[in-house]
Amino acid sequence: MRFGTRTSIGPGQAWSCSIRNLAFVRYRWAASALRVVLVALTMLCAASWCNGTSAATATAAGVNGTFVNPLLPTGPDPWVIYRDGWYYYMSSTQTNLTIWKTRNIAELANAEKKVVWQPPAEGPWSHDIWAPELHFLQGKWYIYFAADAGTNETHRIWVLENVLADPLQGEWTMKGKLADPSDRWAIDATVFDNAGKIYAIWSGWEGDANGVQSLYIAELENPWTIKGHRVKISTPEFPWEKVGDNPSGNRRDPEKNPASDPENPLHIDVNEGPEVLQHGDKIFVVYSGSACWVDFYALGMLTAPVTGDLLDSRSWKKSPTAQFWQSPSARAFGTGHNGFFKSPDGKEDWIIYHANSEPNQGCGSHRAPRAQPFTWNADGTPAFGRPVPVGQPLPRPSGEGR
Repeated sequence: MRFGTRTSIGPGQAWSCSIRNLAFVRYRWAASALRVVLVALTMLCAASWCNGTSAATATAAGVNGTFVNPLLPTGPDPWVIYRDGWYYYMSSTQTNLTIWKTRNIAELANAEKKVVWQPPAEGPWSHDIWAPELHFLQGKWYIYFAADAGTNETHRIWVLENVLADPLQGEWTMKGKLADPSDRWAIDATVFDNAGKIYAIWSGWEGDANGVQSLYIAELENPWTIKGHRVKISTPEFPWEKVGDNPSGNRRDPEKNPASDPENPLHIDVNEGPEVLQHGDKIFVVYSGSACWVDFYALGMLTAPVTGDLLDSRSWKKSPTAQFWQSPSARAFGTGHNGFFKSPDGKEDWIIYHANSEPNQGCGSHRAPRAQPFTWNADGTPAFGRPVPVGQPLPRPSGEGR
């Protein structure tokens, strides 16, 4: 995961005006009024650009009950949880943990937000803060995130706790590392409850070398402690989840042995970003397949019965085809690392995911959060459809205030 920045202003985001036939006696008044108008318009335009939308779009969202994607100009690995009338949003900022809080997901760009945790300058959780998720478990808030000590091979999952009802208030306390006895490389943790037991699923390495990322599950003794050993439930096997030539490979010294850097291999097969859906008598794990820097980054799915032994890998069946993938016509590339949430009235299911708006933009800050509703097939599996085009109006989640 690498981050870059670029600021751009799209077409149509400019203001112009003209004033004709001003009498000289009114010149000073008109000039002063014009300056006030221009300042106001400039501020409005700046706010629109900063929020990643136009003033017309903001008005439509407020008046017509619609919104357009993306929700923010940037936001890799987006996550949303809805609780007690509020949406809470997080994403990878790379340098801290920030929570957004809003009544309306369409107005995420105007939401209250707060940096709730800053990493120390040094230590095991000091660098590369990835894929945070906010969960409410056993009456308390928890944030699960990945971080390292300055090198990728030290990436592990860490857990913070907050006892207050509002996660933007109070103190976040470090509870420690979420790891089984093998203590291998790990990122992208999510947690869920089934039949009174709490489970964690994450992406990790089998051993100490990079090259293949698989999905692992474990039961939790408490929200920050794994009970027993991890179990592998998925590893890349189909061609669509094995697209991952390492861009840095082209910068290698061709005189050196191509296997001389095990932490930076020429190719990486990836299963990561697992997210859980529970529907009817099934549990689905929707994950991201292939490397995050390719346009072919897509969502795959595992399925297990609710009553099955979730710690038995045989309980999980992998769908052979991608469930959600890029759409050049929708300006959606590298679609993945998603989350799920319900509408405020509980009647709709929504997916939030990140995507680039242009091809070959890689695994950086061009990835922006997008949300859209999805439905269910007759067999009880999710029907995600195709990415909704950038700028196409969507109705707000049902039950939101207008």
